[in-house]
Amino acid sequence: MGKFSNVAHYQDFTELKKILSASAANTYDMDKIEKAYKFAEKAHGDQRRVSGIPYILHPVSVACIVAELGMDTDSVCGALLHDTVEDTGVTLEEVTKLFGADVAKLIDGVTKISKIPYSTREQQQAENIRKMLIAMADDIRVIIIKLADRLHNMRTMQYQSPAKGEINHLKICRCLLRLLIGSVLKP
Repeated sequence: MGKFSNVAHYQDFTELKKILSASAANTYDMDKIEKAYKFAEKAHGDQRRVSGIPYILHPVSVACIVAELGMDTDSVCGALLHDTVEDTGVTLEEVTKLFGADVAKLIDGVTKISKIPYSTREQQQAENIRKMLIAMADDIRVIIIKLADRLHNMRTMQYQSPAKGEINHLKICRCLLRLLIGSVLKP
């Protein structure tokens, strides 16, 4: 088990490699995935989650969720790198150069979904949100990575203050609702 295996809902890179090697398909490009992990680890540096856990364990945990769903190499890399552009000095151009346009497109889509504004007029906004999601996420892997990100955030909410946790819980639920509305409504 990894160093942080005893901390609820956090997985490290060793655990991700075990999940990937146990995959029935086992067609993962481990060199590319390890390169993405090392890049994300360096980009996040000394960042910490509210729990005090090194930040890198969040994207690794998201990558584990994505891998358990049987997603491809670029999806796993996208999960590992999903917060680098939004939360560090990394640019999409750097990601494209190092990991390819496919991974960069996934990260860009996840970042754009994060920026969809919240509103109390859910019914009126559903059509606009659906259109934004289709425009931003013409690749279903974007939505899967974002849902894995939200799932991991919900699993680790116990580390936040009750008031902030409740606010984040509502934001997460609204985001999930919007994602579901966008995927159910027809274009």
